[in-house]
Amino acid sequence: MGKGSYIRRPYTLLFPEFLSVGKDTSIHSNSYITPLKEYAGITYKPEIKIGDGVYIGRYSYFVAIDSITIGDGCVFSEYVYITDNAHGLHPDHGPIMKQPLESKGPVHIGRNCFLGYRVTIMPGVTLGEHCVVGAGSIVTKSFLAYSMVAGIPARLIKTFDPSKNSWVAPPKS
Repeated sequence: MGKGSYIRRPYTLLFPEFLSVGKDTSIHSNSYITPLKEYAGITYKPEIKIGDGVYIGRYSYFVAIDSITIGDGCVFSEYVYITDNAHGLHPDHGPIMKQPLESKGPVHIGRNCFLGYRVTIMPGVTLGEHCVVGAGSIVTKSFLAYSMVAGIPARLIKTFDPSKNSWVAPPKS
């Protein structure tokens, strides 16, 4: 935990040795942060890295067996869910909860991103810096910096145009 950072109680934090939190970061109550070291008899090498000056709202849920990185200055609303993995679902390999988890790719959230209420970030997603994700969205693919996305699955709504100093809708195809 960096200087000036805190996690409000109550919270669940498993395997804190695989978590790093920068300075002046606030993680609010009822958050569940788990770099998962072991599951179904398999050992993983997870890491969750949270940058400086990050705000994470209540009831956030992050679980990694590979890597989740959150850039400096990000703001996450309540109930944000981020994962880099999925359950094994092979019908011949026994009960789902006893199958190993599968990494579906690291998650990287760039600097100064905003994630609205109840946003889900799926495995393998990268959001460039200054992305905005609308409330209730499920992000299943990566987006470039300065993108505004929303929906299920999330799609590009606007991009920031520095020449106009505003968010603009992309050209219709």
